[in-house]
Amino acid sequence: MAGRRKKGEKKRGASEREGEAQRPAEAAVARRAGEPAGADAVDAIVAAWGRERPDLDVSSVAVVSRVTRLSARFTQALEANFARHRLTRATFEAVAALRRSGAPYRLSQTALMHELSLTPGTVSARIGRLVEDGLATRRDDTADRRGVIVELTPAGREAFEAVVEDHLATERRLLAALDAGEQEQLAGLLRRLLRDAPAGDVA
Repeated sequence: MAGRRKKGEKKRGASEREGEAQRPAEAAVARRAGEPAGADAVDAIVAAWGRERPDLDVSSVAVVSRVTRLSARFTQALEANFARHRLTRATFEAVAALRRSGAPYRLSQTALMHELSLTPGTVSARIGRLVEDGLATRRDDTADRRGVIVELTPAGREAFEAVVEDHLATERRLLAALDAGEQEQLAGLLRRLLRDAPAGDVA
C-alpha cells in the first residue's frame, strides 16, 4: 500500500511539473521577479528597474507599456477581422466616418480630414483608395472651388453594414476582462489622457 501511495505521489508531482511548464511565459517572468499572483510581464519590468536603478521613477512604465502592448494586440485582432471582410482598418475608418455623418453620407475632404485626425496628403490618399475600390465618389465642391466632396456609394454602405457587427463583437471580446462599470471608468481615464495630452504629442 505504501508503495502505491508513493507511486501516486510521483504521478501527481509529474502532473504539477507539466502544469508549470504550460503556464504563460509572461507569468513565469513575473514569478521569477518575485511579483504577486496575477502579476504580468510589465510588473516584472518595473520590479527589475526598481532593483537595478532604484533612483529612477519608472511608474509611467506601468501605464505606457501596457497601453502600448494592448494597442498592438487590439490592432492585430481588429485588422484580422477587417481582412476577413476584404477591408483595411484605414478604409473602414473612412467609410465609418462617412456613414455616421448621416444621409446622404457625404463630407468635404476637410471635414473628413478632421474626423480621422489626418494630414491633407494622407486623407487625399485614403479618398483615392475609396474611389478606386468603388466605396465612395469624389467631386468638386461647388461652394468651394478648392474643395472636394466625398460621398459613400451604395457599395460603400453595404461594405459598412457587412463588417460593423463583427467589428463591434471583436471590440467586446477584447474588453471582456472588464465589466461595464470598469469599461466606463477606463474610458473616462483614457478620455482625460487624450484631451490633456501636450500639443503635438498626439496625431
